Amino acid sequence: MLPGFATPEFTAAFAARHIQEQGVATGHYRTVRGLTVGSVGLGTYLGDADAETDDSYESAVVEFVKLGGNLIDTAINYRAQRSERSIGRALKRLEHEAVARREELVLCTKGGYFSFDGRYPKTRKDVQDWVEKTFFETGILQRDDVAQACHAMSPAYLRHQIAASLGNLGVDTIDVYYLHNPETQLANLDRAGFLKRVRAAFETLEEYAAAGAIRWYGCATWNGFRAAPTSDEYLSLEELVAAARDIAGDGHRFRFVQLPFNLAMLEAARFANQRVGDRLMPLFEAAHRLDITCIASASILQGKLAQELPEAIAEAFPGLPSDALRSIQFNRSAPNLDCTLVGMGRAPHVVENMGLAKRPPAPPETVKRLLLKLA
Repeated sequence: MLPGFATPEFTAAFAARHIQEQGVATGHYRTVRGLTVGSVGLGTYLGDADAETDDSYESAVVEFVKLGGNLIDTAINYRAQRSERSIGRALKRLEHEAVARREELVLCTKGGYFSFDGRYPKTRKDVQDWVEKTFFETGILQRDDVAQACHAMSPAYLRHQIAASLGNLGVDTIDVYYLHNPETQLANLDRAGFLKRVRAAFETLEEYAAAGAIRWYGCATWNGFRAAPTSDEYLSLEELVAAARDIAGDGHRFRFVQLPFNLAMLEAARFANQRVGDRLMPLFEAAHRLDITCIASASILQGKLAQELPEAIAEAFPGLPSDALRSIQFNRSAPNLDCTLVGMGRAPHVVENMGLAKRPPAPPETVKRLLLKLA
């Protein structure tokens, strides 16, 4: 198990080394909770649960770090735990080859969805048998903990999942641990019942943060922070922060949110669905006011924004050779967005996308003009 966690000293040294030795642009890095973090993070969602994809991800992670990236994002359910395990092997290589220390890298993972162990069950009965044996017979889950037959965030379940993620990654500490799509629980619960479960989950995560197994926690969502306040899936950031503050005071570790943001999904910057005090505002602005770090997922929408973008996008980002790079540049240039994740399962994709690290983000005015055009 690799000891340590991302620190201000070592992440700053990582950035300085890549700026000096590889020509990475100073603007590629920004300060996130005292850490120096690259504006592009590596995501590990897509791909088959097989050895070939494992090896490809391992190589991609190593290449990403060599090119100046230092935020790596995954989840225990991605590829039946194999994405976490691929990252774990990459971390050992990076240490062994003296490419990067653990303290230079920001490791993020998630828990919530059922996480099969290395392979996906072939039939519905196989799934039911596995869940029964793994969670119900062991007492890790009670049946009413589960939403939509696939999701839980009870204290015992989170303890089980965090222990598994630490083992998969081969580390003593996870830098950011997300509740994965907690809005899934709203399919089974009213708002009061949901908030009770959120508080129990936050209490558990504060416990693990105090013990040093995680540094910060947050919510990684798909719909929750983009939905209208009248939606059954809606999440109020102010409400979640208040729950964390009630549990742990102003020193609470609920400090991260992750949600889709891209040229086709602009809600976080445009849709005033979050109330802070007596004002409604978009999620990015609300997070800034509440001292929450924002991470974007789906930067190129699983390849859908990699081609055939409007001409206005090319005009806004001259000198970039592809729509995929223009999409990433749009995200990494957005105000109040700290890091944008790009799924990169192959080293050649890493090389192409991390070419942006040698360019500064576009001026904020460029993004603001596009937001008005695209709205």
